[in-house]
Amino acid sequence: MPKKRIIFTLLYDSQSEHFLLSRNFRVQEVGDYNWLKENYDFTNLSYYIDELLVIDVSRKKRNSQRFCSMLKKLSSDCFLPIGAGGGLDSLDKAKMLFDSGADKLILNTSVYENPELIKALNKFYGQQAIIASVDIKKNELGIFDIYTHNGTKKASSLKDYQNIICKNEWIGELYLNSMERDGTGQGYDFNMLKSFTNLNKKHPIILAGGAGKTSHIVEGLLTDGVDACATAHLFNFIGDKLAKTRCIAKANGISLGEWLPKASLS
Repeated sequence: MPKKRIIFTLLYDSQSEHFLLSRNFRVQEVGDYNWLKENYDFTNLSYYIDELLVIDVSRKKRNSQRFCSMLKKLSSDCFLPIGAGGGLDSLDKAKMLFDSGADKLILNTSVYENPELIKALNKFYGQQAIIASVDIKKNELGIFDIYTHNGTKKASSLKDYQNIICKNEWIGELYLNSMERDGTGQGYDFNMLKSFTNLNKKHPIILAGGAGKTSHIVEGLLTDGVDACATAHLFNFIGDKLAKTRCIAKANGISLGEWLPKASLS
């Protein structure tokens, strides 16, 4: 049985070169790379999480050179798989990310608008290297819709989108993100998950949007159809919180990889 994963997501602004907090896709700056190193134990981070995702969510024109420069530093300090993306719309940009230390690519808008790019990326790097980020919000009729362009453009309803996402043989896994729960710390949206998993029978799912404490991640990992849980909340999981989250998840019978040293539950 495949082991489940705990994933930490970093949101980055390549213009200001700061990491961000997001709430319902409204972002605020928190600190630069030095701030991140001071507040997270990079030396041992790979013992507590399984993957790190880094996404350039700049609201202005993205600066690929700055993003890749940060990614190089991050990959040299953190010895764990890294997924990277944000505005990824060409093979050249994909190569830049891999050359900067990325192990996987994260795509959102291009999945919907440029399926030929996804096919080409699959050919060059393989299905396992492609994560489709799916941003979802419920409309006034209670129907879940898909959004692109940093959550500013409605792409289609969830049901219609399955032809692009769920039946796409070039995608490796899905990063399922609730826009309504994003940054709220209220827990994951399991109604959204259920609506999606009823359509998706093919791809592993990373559940995101809403995790504000350890119990939320544990609940997500215990849920059928969830292969990994992610959080992007910089403050709620600062210090030793990620280490303790992993210990508590294992204590609840969740099968995770063993990356000793072990952290204490106390």
